[in-house]
Amino acid sequence: MSPMKKLLSMLAVASLLALSGVAFSETKTADADATKERIAPVGKTCKAGEACAGAPAAAAAPAKSGKDVFAASCTMCHTPGLMNAPKFGNAADWAPRAAKGIDTLYAHALAGFNAMPAKGTCAACSDAEVKAAVKYMVDGSKK
Repeated sequence: MSPMKKLLSMLAVASLLALSGVAFSETKTADADATKERIAPVGKTCKAGEACAGAPAAAAAPAKSGKDVFAASCTMCHTPGLMNAPKFGNAADWAPRAAKGIDTLYAHALAGFNAMPAKGTCAACSDAEVKAAVKYMVDGSKK
């Protein structure tokens, strides 16, 4: 094949490829719209002052009682007295601690004290739930 024929053949192939690309890029707008709809975000973040900011928020879970928090998170140390934890229901263990005041006990429970980490083993608990557990243990030691 002569060099001129080769060149013409290559130009013909290149032209066909270019034309097919143009035809491909000119898809129907319905297809493009459907694609945009399929890949659109499923949600939106709203900022204060935006129209969507007034949308109802997800309902918060009700707070757990002190007894529930104790049963789920505190009992493993405070029932047997592990690592010198005051035992639930033992007035002798709780009396010197309670003498420091309930606010001190709350502070120790929330921030951690001695071998107990902050919030004990209930890092997901709110401060109010941890305080309710402390009150439950202190009240349980007075009986």
